[in-house]
This record gives sequence, structure tokens and C-alpha cells, in this order.
Amino acid sequence: MLTLFEHPLSPYAQKNKIALREKGIEFEVTTPDAIGSGDTGGEFLKANPRGEVPALIDDGVAIFDSTIILEYLEDKWPTPALLPASPADRARVRMIEDVMDTHFEAINWGLGEIAYFKRAEGADAEAIVAKAASQTQSFFAWLEDQLGDDDWFNGDAFGWGDLSVIPYVNGSASFGNTPPTGSKLEAWTARTNARAAVTQTAKEAAASIEGMTMVADIVEQGLFKREYRDHRLEWMVKTAGLDVIAKGLSKNNIRFSNDFS
Repeated sequence: MLTLFEHPLSPYAQKNKIALREKGIEFEVTTPDAIGSGDTGGEFLKANPRGEVPALIDDGVAIFDSTIILEYLEDKWPTPALLPASPADRARVRMIEDVMDTHFEAINWGLGEIAYFKRAEGADAEAIVAKAASQTQSFFAWLEDQLGDDDWFNGDAFGWGDLSVIPYVNGSASFGNTPPTGSKLEAWTARTNARAAVTQTAKEAAASIEGMTMVADIVEQGLFKREYRDHRLEWMVKTAGLDVIAKGLSKNNIRFSNDFS
């Protein structure tokens, strides 16, 4: 049986779990010890030297990066297909996935830094949250254009484009940012969340949120280091300012990407 190293709140892992469930592939999940702290090890770190979820183990084959895992699943279990048929449509949904995994993910991640880990408070936090809400609505408008008149981002049927979007839209909703009332994106969200694979994955994410309050105390003590990388770091600099990062460095509760050492 396949093993997926994951955390239920990771939108990257959620993509893979939805794909596995849509394809009817049996798998087990495990959350690595100390995930997110920078101190992971063992089989998980061997599978993914980045120390990030998800990572997949299939009969001794270790694969990391959520997109590469999706490609592996599509190659090995091509039915039902998650990618559209035409090269142009395949490129389109991959571009949507890339935007969600980078620019959009950074917004929800940043909101988590404010809500759970109190990187800013009072008026400063309110200003950051307001900026994030505005950014989110801009991406919702972009997604509405990408959806067009189709029922699915994939076109005629649910697929790669849809499972790449729904974890992030649901994540935004947890911070009070939802698609505009009456929009096509709102209808798509309801339609997508009604699918069994998505429903189960979303329930697992919701159930894990309670544990975030306990982690916040550990972060404050410098015993748990949050990863500031790539678009996350850029988002925090442009939206919250350098002071947030400087404070995190002084408290020794932020980190950057692994060195593969």
C-alpha cells in the first residue's frame, strides 16, 4: 500500500489525497514527527530532503513535491484521467496549479502566521488581514475568468485543475475570505466540495485546526521554527514588512529551506 507523508492542513498534501481518492487508490497517511519545525528526520527526510510534506512512498519508490506526485499518479494509474485531453488544456490547468501553489498559497499561509502565531497584533494585524482579503478577491476574479462558462476548471469533468484550486479556496474560507455571492466560483466551490474525495479531505483539514493553538505557544518559545521560503517570504515582506521577519529571526522561530545536508 502507498504511504503519503502529510499534514491535513497542507494544501499540497490535500491535492494528492483528493487525486488518490478520485482514482480509487488505496493509501495510508502519516504525519511526520516534528513536521514544520525543521527537525524532521528518519524515513520521511530520506523521502524528501526538503523536509516538507507531501512525500509519497510506493513499493520503495520515494517521490516528493505535490505536482510530481500528481504526475506519478497520472502516469501509473491513468484511469480515470485527471488531466484534460488536449495539450493546450493540460498546459492551462498546470498554469492554474502553479499560480495556486505559489502566489495564492502565500496569502493563506501569511494569514495563518497572523491568526495562529501572532506575528502582528492590533492595528498592524488588521491592516495585514485587510490587504490579504483584497489580494484574495483579486485572485478570485482571476479564477472566475479561468473557469469561464465551464462547470469545472478541467472543462467538462472534474480533474487536475479543480483539485489544484479547491484546497486554497477552502483555506481562504477558513479566514473569512469567500468567493463573491452569486459568482460562478461560488457555485463551483459548492459543487466541488460535494464530491466525496473533497469532502473527506476538507473534514480532515478542519479537524486539525484545533492543534494550531498549541503550536503557537511553542513557536513563541523558539522551539518550533516556521519555514519562510519562496513566495511566502516575498508575501510577508511586501504585505507585513521586514519587522515581522526581523522579530522572528531574533526569537529564533523562523527558518528557511533545508540545505540537503
